[in-house]
Amino acid sequence: MTLDEYNRFCASLPQATHVVQWGDAHVWKVGGKVFVLGRERGEGEPEMAISFKCSPMAYELLSEQPGLRPAPYLASRGLKWIQRYSGESMDDQTLCDYLAASYRLVVAGLSRKLRRELNIDPD
Repeated sequence: MTLDEYNRFCASLPQATHVVQWGDAHVWKVGGKVFVLGRERGEGEPEMAISFKCSPMAYELLSEQPGLRPAPYLASRGLKWIQRYSGESMDDQTLCDYLAASYRLVVAGLSRKLRRELNIDPD
C-alpha cells in the first residue's frame, strides 16, 4: 500500500482527521483519538509500516502471522495494536478491512455526546 492509497482510504472514513506527528508518521484520528498510524519505511523498503487497533482475538491471531507483529511501543504498553510491515500474509484489501474495524473500535469508545457532535454512529 502506498502512502497516497493509505491516506485516501483513511480520508474516506467519516470525520477522520489527519496529522503528521511523531516525526513523519501519518496519523489518522476520529474524535481526537488515534485509530491508525502509518510511516513510510526507509529507502529501498517497498511497503509502509501501518499500525492499527484491533480486538483481543484479532490481536492474538495476527501477531503470529508473517509480515505482522505487535505494534512497537503501543503493544508494549498493553494495547492491542498490530503493525503490518509487509504484505506477506495480509493484502491491501484485508488491511483496509482492519483499518475500518480499528476506526469502528475507536468510534465505539467515544462518548455518546461526542458521537452526536460528530454525527457518527459506532454501527
